[in-house]
Amino acid sequence: QVQLSESGGGLVQAGGSLRLACSASGNSLRPYVVAWFRQAPGKEREFVAGSSRNGASTHYADSVKGRFTTSRDNAKNTVYLQTNSLKPEDTATYYCAADRSKILSDYRNPSYAYWGQGTQVTVSS
Repeated sequence: QVQLSESGGGLVQAGGSLRLACSASGNSLRPYVVAWFRQAPGKEREFVAGSSRNGASTHYADSVKGRFTTSRDNAKNTVYLQTNSLKPEDTATYYCAADRSKILSDYRNPSYAYWGQGTQVTVSS
């Protein structure tokens, strides 16, 4: 079992950047696929980015490709989401999620076992 906690959200102007962090406790993140999702008011939760267990493979939603980068530091038990060139449509609550059983073809499916509480990102125009 692992507990996840996001941080780094805030209010930023369009074109700005934020670095979100997902810190884990309870167990090492090494065996877990970790993904980022977001949910805006009135919308469904959507996949943003995912990282394989060793961080060598990453995957992104088309809407953030080229602007967002996910990375992981297993020694610090933390996964990051660097968000650049932010747009107002990126405004949402961002969640990290972890699962030991995920395979590559299923990263975008929100059926992860563990979730953080979320961190709010607000981008003003």
